Amino acid sequence: MKIKLVGKNLEDIRPLLSRYGFEEAEREFELVIAHGGDGALLGAEREYPGVPKLPIRDAGTAELCQEHRCELQLEAFRRGETPLTVLPKVAGTARGRTLYALNDVFLHNLELSSALRYRVRIDGELYANEVVGDGVGLSSVHGSTAYYRSITHSIFRVGLGLAFSNSTEEVNHLVLNSTSRVEIEVVRGPGVLIADNSPEQIVLNEGEKVLLFESELQARIYGLANFMCPKCRLLRHPNKLPFRGFHLL
Repeated sequence: MKIKLVGKNLEDIRPLLSRYGFEEAEREFELVIAHGGDGALLGAEREYPGVPKLPIRDAGTAELCQEHRCELQLEAFRRGETPLTVLPKVAGTARGRTLYALNDVFLHNLELSSALRYRVRIDGELYANEVVGDGVGLSSVHGSTAYYRSITHSIFRVGLGLAFSNSTEEVNHLVLNSTSRVEIEVVRGPGVLIADNSPEQIVLNEGEKVLLFESELQARIYGLANFMCPKCRLLRHPNKLPFRGFHLL
């Protein structure tokens, strides 16, 4: 199978490819192997949208459990044993441009020392006349375990998540229907629209609007459960092990 290899520490995985039937190619590849962390997967989907991805954690910086060593994942894929997950993507449109994201799209304050003021409409109805804070964003189900969770301390399983970052008003985070469309109007800016970890940004000034929604585009990811394995995560973050009590000296 012809593949595109992207990510970090590629020399750790490159010698294994031919052993498991993979051939690197610059064009007409059928699969993108993203070797690294969450950022590598997000970047791979942004650079090669629509092409199936096989994300594999970089063991040099993110220790893997014995079940998910790189060799085992490559062998499982060759045997056709790796499940495929199709994920919806979210989008933000402003100034005639659209940014797409696997995790989330956010309108943030451009000036760190000054809060963003904005108005929120959901499906054409006014939800908040003016919110003051660091920003507001729309998250996919997959992204609910990322920035959305850090803001809301929660996750969701269906629909879209609307999160308000450091707002001074008592405004509720929302889980919306996947068909909902959220319009954000900048009351006082400037604001900047960002999508995942993309370097591309759109600056919005007072009176300008951004539309946030679930895109018609989808991402096809193989082995997502392996990539998000709780056992692997505990190896990387041992402080999250269950509390076992203190030992007094």
